[in-house]
Amino acid sequence: MRIKERFDFVINYFATHQPVAETELHYRNPYQLLVAVILSAQCTDKRVNQITPAFFERFPGPESLAVASQDEVSSYIKSCTYPNSKSRNLIGMAAKLSSDFDGKVPDEVGQLMTLPGVGRKTANVIASVVYNKPALAVDTHVFRVAGRIGLTTGAKTPLDAERQLLKYIPGHQVAIAHHWLILHGRYICRARKPDCPSCPLTPACKYYQRERKKGDSQAANKSAG
Repeated sequence: MRIKERFDFVINYFATHQPVAETELHYRNPYQLLVAVILSAQCTDKRVNQITPAFFERFPGPESLAVASQDEVSSYIKSCTYPNSKSRNLIGMAAKLSSDFDGKVPDEVGQLMTLPGVGRKTANVIASVVYNKPALAVDTHVFRVAGRIGLTTGAKTPLDAERQLLKYIPGHQVAIAHHWLILHGRYICRARKPDCPSCPLTPACKYYQRERKKGDSQAANKSAG
């Protein structure tokens, strides 16, 4: 199967069977999503969703968060990974939003990346989810799934994967493709034990084809022995 055919198969399947795919983080406005995505680094969405209700009640906007102490912010997110560094970044992010962007979350990836705690992945999430821009956030799930299926080849970094994926995903589907790949990686194409028997993408998946050939070869060797 050629690369374009592989992309077409994967995209057509998801577009038909999962026309609605959204982030599992709970939020009501761009500020809340930005906070949630920063907190989600190396932390589960489930844990973040447990933390944010009380956090947003205390810090409903960047103005209140910008003047908070690190100890207070950390006390609200202590059950999250890296609470000390994340609390510093959250305060810095809120301060910069207040001083440079009138308290509004910018819609450009480059501007978003000037905020403390916001790397390219987080910036792409905000640009795509909030502003529906053709930005593709490559997290560990996207990186793994794209490589296993064969949508990317030899990608060494998330940026490598992002560039390869953007070559073949139509612009109007980039934002939702991010969620398709994340959810597939979270629930089917898991890191340690991918659920290939339940996967609808096996006809296009390089990993599955390799594993099937390996199994057939082992079975043949056992029969011959």
